[in-house]
Amino acid sequence: MTLVLQMSDPHFGTERPMALAALERLCTELRPDVLLITGDITQRARPIEFSRARAFVDKLGIPAQLVIPGNHDIPLYALPTRLLHPYQRYERAFGPVRDGEFETDDLLLIALNTTRRYRHTNGEVSERQIERTAQRLARARAGQVKLVAVHQPVAVTRASDLENLLRGHAKAARRWAEAGVDAIVGGHIHLPYVLPLHAHRPDLPRPVWAVQAGTALSTRVRGGIPNSVNLIRTERGEAAVVERWDVDETAGQFQRVSSTPLA
Repeated sequence: MTLVLQMSDPHFGTERPMALAALERLCTELRPDVLLITGDITQRARPIEFSRARAFVDKLGIPAQLVIPGNHDIPLYALPTRLLHPYQRYERAFGPVRDGEFETDDLLLIALNTTRRYRHTNGEVSERQIERTAQRLARARAGQVKLVAVHQPVAVTRASDLENLLRGHAKAARRWAEAGVDAIVGGHIHLPYVLPLHAHRPDLPRPVWAVQAGTALSTRVRGGIPNSVNLIRTERGEAAVVERWDVDETAGQFQRVSSTPLA
């Protein structure tokens, strides 16, 4: 079995000490195999924010990490840096910005950079990313759960979030479904939910789920939902299970509030 901890939108610079301590305890207790960070690591892409994020990630002690930037990880007001070296500060803390993957006998997890320096908030997935990812999904081993991680959502639950949808999401979901993807995992809007894309998309040839995470550590919570992370459990030949863990303010710890099989 493989256990993925999805930590999204921590927005270092607005992080809550209580949530930091609670997430450390959760990792000590459950010992995830891989940490997936789906963007917006920082609030304003300042060097000190990246330094604090890097130190915290190291403190969690999770053996493998797969990290992608969010729109907040590109400087907004430092225009020369944004135009000429948009990922310079990110890369000093987390290494080169590139699409990556993590693989075990029961999991293939592909993470894509969907930020663009010429976009303020919105993201996009390119034709090349769509096709390259589809080809990798098609080569997955039998019995592997196949996940693709992006920053912006591929499905939303509120009309006000339609503008936040990933550009190119419809084509990507269809092509990746053809290649066997099980779920597309994202963040950005600070709302956790699991949606069956196939229930609303008759063009999808197989069941595909949209898995969204809330903000793990920030004061910038939304919709009355506290700080939240996802734990995704995979097992060879079995459907993945997405667990949502919300922080309990009174207890000062993350507690499981839902468990959704992707079947």
